[in-house]
Amino acid sequence: MRPALRRVWGMVYRHLALYRRSWPRLLELAYWPTFQMLIWGFTASFFAQRLGNGGAAGVGVAAMGMLLSGVLLWEVALRTQMGLAVGFLEEIWSRNLGHVFVSPLRPWELVAALIVMSVLRMLGGVLPAVLLAWALYAFDLFAPGPVVVLFIANLMVMGWSVSLGVVSLILRHGAGAEALAWTVLFGLTPFSAVFYPVAVLPAYLRPVAWALPSSHVFEGMRAVIGPDAIGPDAIGPGAILWHELAWATGLNLAWLAAACLLFAGQFKAARTRGALLSIGE
Repeated sequence: MRPALRRVWGMVYRHLALYRRSWPRLLELAYWPTFQMLIWGFTASFFAQRLGNGGAAGVGVAAMGMLLSGVLLWEVALRTQMGLAVGFLEEIWSRNLGHVFVSPLRPWELVAALIVMSVLRMLGGVLPAVLLAWALYAFDLFAPGPVVVLFIANLMVMGWSVSLGVVSLILRHGAGAEALAWTVLFGLTPFSAVFYPVAVLPAYLRPVAWALPSSHVFEGMRAVIGPDAIGPDAIGPGAILWHELAWATGLNLAWLAAACLLFAGQFKAARTRGALLSIGE
């Protein structure tokens, strides 16, 4: 194994070790996504039943599919973003950040390790919710096909970009910025078109929505999800809006490049002023 890969694996293992014999940490991974799925699942089921009683069963099933897919996909972005940010905060809380960079570990190797951990944490949180949606509501997130993987990948990259921005603010402002690790992406939810199309927003807010990769992902997802997503009355997948995926991918590349530059600049500044040893105190 190359030295760089060995150092990345060492950091991944250091964080994985926190979950060994720690059921509260494992429970925390799946608690919120599962809780969200229960609340929105029962809400969507209620609306589907009411619309079905009114003779619009197909519309009700489609609405249920859109709500559940929105919940699950947004949890992908949230868990990915929090996974990276909280992993960095773990180093601060344990007073380990300065010690880590006394070693040969490079900043990009730490980021690579935290990205791996964010993926594992996301899977540990979202997969139980996906299985619960299938078991309770007969909803299969992957019914539209492999295109769902592209939606998920774009949301993960957006989560990493936002998280690197948050980490940069923590490096600059210290403990005062730690709360942003849990709040920034929630603040983008109204503009991300998770549960409704961008057209619902006021005209002056739509440019903000279109600047977010997530809004393009969810616009594309709504075009794919339909009555075929739930139950036995499958009618075939909807249209795949490749231009929305292209926009999401392009914006993600721009967001990630900007976030990496910001992180590199703030890390260098923090190292120069010795903040890596005192941050969080």
